[in-house]
Amino acid sequence: MVSSLKDQQQLEAAFEQFNAVSGQLIDAYKQLEAQVNVLNAQLDEANNQLRKQRDENAALAERLGLLLKVLPAGVVELSPSGEVIAQNLAAESLLSGCYIGECWDAVLEKLQRSELDDTYALSSDGQGGRLTLQYQDLPASGGRIVLIHDVSRLHQLTSELARQQKLASMGSMAASLAHQLRTPLASAMLYTANLKQDLPRPEDRARFVDKSLARMRALEGLIQNMLSFVRGQVSSLEPLDVSALLDDVCAIMLPQCHDKSVHFDCHPPAVSAITVLADRKALQGALINLLENALQYTPAGGLVGLRVEAGEWEVVFQVVDSGPGVDPAVQDRIFEPFFTSRPGGTGLGLAIVKKVAEELGGDVRCCNKEAHGACFELKLPRAG
Repeated sequence: MVSSLKDQQQLEAAFEQFNAVSGQLIDAYKQLEAQVNVLNAQLDEANNQLRKQRDENAALAERLGLLLKVLPAGVVELSPSGEVIAQNLAAESLLSGCYIGECWDAVLEKLQRSELDDTYALSSDGQGGRLTLQYQDLPASGGRIVLIHDVSRLHQLTSELARQQKLASMGSMAASLAHQLRTPLASAMLYTANLKQDLPRPEDRARFVDKSLARMRALEGLIQNMLSFVRGQVSSLEPLDVSALLDDVCAIMLPQCHDKSVHFDCHPPAVSAITVLADRKALQGALINLLENALQYTPAGGLVGLRVEAGEWEVVFQVVDSGPGVDPAVQDRIFEPFFTSRPGGTGLGLAIVKKVAEELGGDVRCCNKEAHGACFELKLPRAG
C-alpha cells in the first residue's frame, strides 16, 4: 500500500514536470513563430524593394536605350580585347556601317586622321565629314566606350575663319605696301616732271635726275625687302664662325656710325671657335638690320653695341643702343610687317629679322634696358 502511494506521487510529479516543459516548448514555439512572421514581413518588404528596383532599372535601361538611339553623338562599346560589342544608330551613320564583332583597330584604318586638329575623315581625300573620337575606360568590365562627334560644320567654320583672316592680313599688307610705295613714287614722279621744264643750267637737270634715281632706288629697296620677307632669305645652311661674321658686320657698321658720330662697340665672344648653323648672307643681313635700326634711334654721341654670349646649346647676339627705348604700347607689334613708329621707315626690317630667326630655328625678342635704350636679342642654336 505504501509502495503504491509512492509510485502515484512520482507519476504525478513527472506529469507536472512534463506539463511545465510542454508549456515552455509552447512559449518557445510562439516566439519562434513571431520571429518567423517578422522575417517573412521583412523578406516581403525586401522582395518588394527588389521588384521595384528591377522595374526602375528596366525603365532606366529602356530610357537609356531610347536615348542612345536618338543621341546625335555616336557611342561604340569595346570589349577588353578591342572588339566592337555594341554601337548606336548615330555611330552606324557616322561610321557608314555596322561593325559589331569587328576589331576597332580595323575600323580606325578606314578613317583618315588629320595631324593638324586631331580629327578623322571618312574619305581618303580628307574632304568628307570630320569626326572626333573620345575614349572612356570601363573599369568594371575592362572594356572602353568610344564617343564619336561630328565636327564637320565646326571644321568648315574654322577653315573659313582662317581663310578670312588670311585675306584680311593680305588686304592689310597690300594697303600698307601701297602706302609705303606711294611716297617715294610720288617724289620720283615730281622730280621726273621737273625734267620736262626748260632748265637753263645742266646742274639743275642733274640734281633732279639724282633725286629721281634716289627715289627709284628707295622703291627698289622696298620691293626687295618685301620679296625677302615673302620668300625668306635662308637658302643654304653652313657652319659659320661667329668671330669672322662679327668682323664683316663691324666693317659695314663702323662707317655708318662714324658718319652719325655714334660710338660702335663690338664685343667678340669670350669663347673662341663658336659656330652656328646658318645662312651667312641671311644672318649677316639680320644683324645689320638690328644694328641699323638701333642706329636710327641713337642720337649723336650715343652708343650702339653688339655683344655675343655663347651657352651650351645656343648663341645669343645682343644689339643695344642708348636711344629712347621701345614704347611699351607698341613693344608687342614691332616685329609685325609694315608696322613702324619711325617716319620714313618701311616696317619690314624687324619683320625680316624675325622671319630669318625662325627659319634658322631661333627667335628674337626686344626689351628696354634699366638705364636707357633698347636691347634686341637674336638667339640661334649652336652648331654641333
